[in-house]
Amino acid sequence: MANFRQNHKKSSRGEATGMATKVGLFAVLMGIVYWGFQKFSGKTPVDAPAETVVKEDVENVELTGTDSIFYLPTNPNGEIIQHKYYALSYVEKYELPEWCAYELTAERLNQPWVERADDFRPDPKVPTESSGLEDYRRSKYDRGHIVPAADMAFSTEASSETFFMSNIAPQEPGFNKGVWRELEELTRDWAKRFKHLYVVTGPVLSQPIKFWIGENQVAVAPSFYKVMLDLSEPEVKAIGFIVPNATSNERIETFAVSVDEVEQLTGINFFQNLMEPGLEKELEANFDVSLWKTNEKKFQRRVQEWNFQ
Repeated sequence: MANFRQNHKKSSRGEATGMATKVGLFAVLMGIVYWGFQKFSGKTPVDAPAETVVKEDVENVELTGTDSIFYLPTNPNGEIIQHKYYALSYVEKYELPEWCAYELTAERLNQPWVERADDFRPDPKVPTESSGLEDYRRSKYDRGHIVPAADMAFSTEASSETFFMSNIAPQEPGFNKGVWRELEELTRDWAKRFKHLYVVTGPVLSQPIKFWIGENQVAVAPSFYKVMLDLSEPEVKAIGFIVPNATSNERIETFAVSVDEVEQLTGINFFQNLMEPGLEKELEANFDVSLWKTNEKKFQRRVQEWNFQ
């Protein structure tokens, strides 16, 4: 099974890379057209395919509608909430986001980190009201970030946005401070190496819920997922991770799966608007874990220190 999961033929990579180049050039040209149309008409071209709507950076873009972020999953079950630096789909039934989506770039990560905000608060953009701090009091669970504060540490405003309770989920302490922390740190390492990643992450809500906490009955998910897409040349690639919400001594590689496997488990459709169907099918069906280098020191720190904090 491991060999099957890690099988990503060089010929397929070459085809994907070539296609990505074509898609990239076409997207840049159409992105310019789209920008011009928006600027002078204030409307979205009716005939423009979704994958041609391109933005390199959303740092200074004020988000106003569900079509303004082209990399969001395309079949949300919850209420789409758009903050300035990330977007999410909030499912009232669980008082959780089914996904949070954002771009992670080396440019941002290499900036000096601002002071951590720690200003946990309800999300005013959730029409049905999000969970609150009181839901986590006297529970054994950590307030676990979905979009990590460290991913947004380049800006005080961006960091503060990650403390909306719509971006928080109950996590076992050994999971939050251990294996999930390691995966988050590795994700930042990969973003620095590959320069630009599209990231979607969240709790798995399609499996039986472990527990419910607080007056608002916040669901404790049995596991969490993270999917990543790198469209940079010369090695376009994607990968997913499904990690049980528990302390673990297993290596991160054991949780690696294809994006297709995460889609099948969660029912969420990732990255559809970023690629032509052929490229999407190729990248989401295959992955090569050797392209996503892990860190032995982080693993040893996790099993020797982080799991016990």
